[in-house]
Amino acid sequence: MLQLNFEKLGGLLPVIAQDYKTQDVLMMAFMNQEAWKRTRETGYVHYYSRSRNALWKKGEQSGNLQEVKEIRIDCDSDCLLIKVNQIGGAACHEGYHSCFYRRVTPDGTEVDGQKVFDPEEKYGD
Repeated sequence: MLQLNFEKLGGLLPVIAQDYKTQDVLMMAFMNQEAWKRTRETGYVHYYSRSRNALWKKGEQSGNLQEVKEIRIDCDSDCLLIKVNQIGGAACHEGYHSCFYRRVTPDGTEVDGQKVFDPEEKYGD
């Protein structure tokens, strides 16, 4: 039986979402046991929002769902890598394909990603 270690971070597991076609790292978030259960049951990624203290289905509001293609577990069973079909093309709530759309430079940071959607249109104020 699969046993994940939710205890190290107070009931949460870090999760890295990766595009299964391009191998781009899309985002990092957390899951609690309920999010893990719903992800397995539905085939779509669910996360736990620490800021809202609530479960959320990725893309439920924006339409940018993450369909599970493969799940990998690290050696300590305390971190997940989920390869996904990123429906809608954007994983980032800022409208980019990946949350990692900024690169560190000697002068600070620079944006090196293209926006897929306008967050104002999806989320409003």
